[in-house]
Amino acid sequence: MPKFIDFHPNWQLKPETVARLREDVRTGRVDEFGVRQLEFFYSPDGKGAYCLLEGPDEEAVRKHHGGRCGDSLRVESLL
Repeated sequence: MPKFIDFHPNWQLKPETVARLREDVRTGRVDEFGVRQLEFFYSPDGKGAYCLLEGPDEEAVRKHHGGRCGDSLRVESLL
């Protein structure tokens, strides 16, 4: 399955949002668009966040985010 990374600038996260994302990664939850959160890197001071996702294509990733992200980049990993 292809992997994508995207950036959310100036995103202030609530603790419950971080907890939900952590649980989604832990359980491997796949949403209705076929997208699974693999990792999430965020700045606690709200300067931004990076999402590493697995999904069928870039359009599915955009739908996963409800259109609220910058450009998605398809990436490869070492693992």
